[in-house]
Amino acid sequence: MNSFSYYAPTRVEFGLGAENKVGQLAKEYGATKVLVHFGGQSAVRSGLIDRVCASLDEAGLPHVELGGVVPNPRLSLVHKGLELARAEGVDFILAVGGGSVIDSSKSIGYGLACGGDPWDFNMGIRKPTGCAPIGVVLTIAAAGSEMSNSCVITNEETGIKKGCNSEYCRAKFAVLNPELTVTLPWYQTACGCVDIMMHTMERYFTPIGNLQLTDEIAEGLMRTVYDNAIVLHENPDDVEARAEIMWAGSLSHNGLTGCGNGGNDFASHALEHELSAAYDVTHGAGLAAIWPHWARYVMDACLDRFVLFAMNVMGIDPDDYETLEDAALAGIEAVEDFYREIEMPTNLHELGLELTDDDLAAMAHQCATLKGGTFGAAKKLTEEDALAIYRMANA
Repeated sequence: MNSFSYYAPTRVEFGLGAENKVGQLAKEYGATKVLVHFGGQSAVRSGLIDRVCASLDEAGLPHVELGGVVPNPRLSLVHKGLELARAEGVDFILAVGGGSVIDSSKSIGYGLACGGDPWDFNMGIRKPTGCAPIGVVLTIAAAGSEMSNSCVITNEETGIKKGCNSEYCRAKFAVLNPELTVTLPWYQTACGCVDIMMHTMERYFTPIGNLQLTDEIAEGLMRTVYDNAIVLHENPDDVEARAEIMWAGSLSHNGLTGCGNGGNDFASHALEHELSAAYDVTHGAGLAAIWPHWARYVMDACLDRFVLFAMNVMGIDPDDYETLEDAALAGIEAVEDFYREIEMPTNLHELGLELTDDDLAAMAHQCATLKGGTFGAAKKLTEEDALAIYRMANA
């Protein structure tokens, strides 16, 4: 048994039309003026922003709007949002979008509550002491930021993408209407499915024993995403399947699937952050390109977990293989087959990157430096290990 602390204070409103409740919800959590933060024009064209603003108007809450968030959210827009929020006297931020919008909102919230430049928190120069309250209307099931304590921002001037974790930034409420995700392009849906599974996989692979109940929750969540991703690939309009994916996304990154484990890994995330920081790739696709190679590299350090995953998630029967190593490899290969089935890459070439060894070495150095030299839990990785994994993914 491993001790753990589980904290998931976010209120969830799940269902069709749930976005119409945002005005009353924001008012309940003390809002007097709201910054509505969102991404591109699709949220405007679909009428979602109008519905959200109408709900705020109905609740008597004045609001200002700031769009323009892009994948791998930029620090420059955080600064712009912070300036606007301070000038307008905003005391509540409503994120309408996916993980990038939510993380941008969290960073603005840090700046409002703590003063100064919120990038200090991502770089570890300061620790947050608070965050302006955040609400979420989720439009992309992927990052899980609507219930997580994580805020990942990209500084486009330095090329650094880095997260800041604290309990202060957890959203007060999250509105989850799976119908809002129906119009997403398939690529975004598939990337989201990879990211959701990965948030639990990062917690699952550990050399130290986990709680049985946590394992079974984690395995059930991963199977649910696997099954429904395949359903959505055939029928993207299936709202029931989208509901399963959306709920899995929130539960996968709110800490539930890691309770009592032997230490979260998140090495694949660290390795991918360098890809998306340097080459602006979509996070889920980058994870798909990295994970199989990380898995092969660290498999021997926690072989029993890889066998359990192969058996309980990917449907592999270990008795069909001569060795446990063969069974574990079959599980990794089954994940690769799944990625191909939903049109996700399994290496850097399929991701559309043609990188030199110097490119790989630069990413490995940056990754290890930002992580303080070593990182990972399934196996402790160094800069040399990171480079070896990048080379495997680039072969």
